[in-house]
Parts: sequence; structure tokens; C-alpha cells
Amino acid sequence: MRKWMKRAGIGVGSLIAVLLLSMGVVYASSEMRFRREVELAAAAPLGTLPGPALVERGQHFAEAIGKCGDCHGPDLGGKVFIDAGPLGTIIAPNLTTGRGGVLASYSDAQLERAIRHGVGPDGRALFVMPSADYYAMSDADLAAVISYLRTVPPVDREHPETRIGPLGRALYMAGKLPIVPAERMDHAAPRTPPAPGVTVEYGRYLATVGGCTSCHGKDLAGGIVEAPGTPPSANLTPAGIGTWTEEDFFTALRKGLRPDKTGIDPFMPWASSSRMTDDEIRAVWLYLRSVPAKETPKAE
Repeated sequence: MRKWMKRAGIGVGSLIAVLLLSMGVVYASSEMRFRREVELAAAAPLGTLPGPALVERGQHFAEAIGKCGDCHGPDLGGKVFIDAGPLGTIIAPNLTTGRGGVLASYSDAQLERAIRHGVGPDGRALFVMPSADYYAMSDADLAAVISYLRTVPPVDREHPETRIGPLGRALYMAGKLPIVPAERMDHAAPRTPPAPGVTVEYGRYLATVGGCTSCHGKDLAGGIVEAPGTPPSANLTPAGIGTWTEEDFFTALRKGLRPDKTGIDPFMPWASSSRMTDDEIRAVWLYLRSVPAKETPKAE
């Protein structure tokens, strides 16, 4: 009996040692990747000259298209964006010049790197910054957004640092938790933003920068679960909303209601999209009608 207990104790101890060693390897490996600097080519100046029209455009783009307030809070003072226990806690920083804010420490060039590339002033990749969407942003729209950020009233709100937990690190190292978008981007891809207008091309631009293709998939077929506990994204191709009218689409984005008057899950940022102009919504509608019909992929 004593021999059995001794062997069991050795086995349990060995298992614990292996687990601790594995956790140490995961932590060290993930930390090395988190601290790795991202090399980027120097960007051309955007020419962010303050002006009422530019600031107004930037505010509209940040609120209605980029939906910055959904992560950073309506006043852009930052908030706890994700609090998922062992997965980790993601903090969306304070984007103002108030106490705890980061804006004063960013030059315009550094803001361009953060928004388009998901890279902070220290050269390290930012967590969960949707730069894969914002990368396509035109110079004019990005200049407007930066000009607007420079005018946002200061908010005094301090936050702890983002913390990636042991489970989050393990999933990240296994390629199952894409929390560092800068690692998965082509930072040298060409940008050819179209002229604003009620066109398929401009609708594609708005859908890309606005995150539609990120949440609903590159083919817009939906079925993507962004995080544990969130609903699968809807199919936005003609196979999913083929019976919708343009009026139905306006109602969905402006009021958060489907054609049958049932509510759309608030995880869909329709409250922000409701601020889009009529022409912007019509452009996105034209784009959605132009994509190939695809069935929603089945969950694995």
C-alpha cells in the first residue's frame, strides 16, 4: 500500500512538474512574441491641419464607421473591453489628454502606426486593435480622425495594463486566439481607397474599414464567433439577407430590428452604425447585394 501511494505521489508530482514547466514555456514564449518589435516603413505625412470641417468629418468617421467608442467608451476615456478570467483582461486605453490618457504621448505619425498597423510608440504590437480593418483607411479619412482626436475633451480615467492570462497565452500560442492583429497583417499591402459616393466600391471600403468583413468574414457568410459567449455573426450575402429590401437594411442599421421586427443582438454595433449617412448606408447596401451568395459555414 505504501509503495502504491509512493508511486502515486511520484506520478502526481511528475505531472505537476510537467504542467509547471509547460506553463513556464508558454509564458516565456508568448512574452517574447508580445515584446517583439514590428518593423514598419516610414509613412508619408498625412497633413493633419485642424479645421472645423476636417474635425467634423473625423468625428463622424470615428463614431459611425470606425466605431472607436464601442471599445474605448463614448467619451474615449477607455474602459475594460474584455474581462475573461483565465483568458485575460483587455483594456482599451484612454484616448484623451486627461489623467491616464495616452494621446499627448503620441505624435501624428505614431497615431497612424497605431490605427493602421496596430503598433504602439514602443514598436510593439497592440492587443485587439482592429488595424486589419483600419489599414484600408484613406489618408483623408485618417487625417480627419487624428484631427478629431486632438480636439476630444480630456477625460481623467486611469486603467491597469492589459493582462493576458495563462489560458489566453496557451490559446494564443496554439493559434486559436488572434489577439495581436499586427502579426497577421501585410503591412506593405497597397491601398486604393475609392472616392466617396453611392457605389459598390465605396460600400466595400466602408464595410472593410467599419469591421463588417472582420466580424462576418471576408466573404460575409457569417457564422463567426468573436469571443466566448458572443453570438455567431449573421450571413450578409444574398443567401442570408436575400429577401431584405433597402428599407429593411436601413431599419436594421438605424433601429437594430430585422424585417420581422425582432431585435438584433446588441453585440452588433448598430447603435454606432445608425449614425451613418443615408448615402453611406446605401453604398454598403449596394456592396452587399453585389457579393456572391454563400451559405453560412457550419461550426466545427
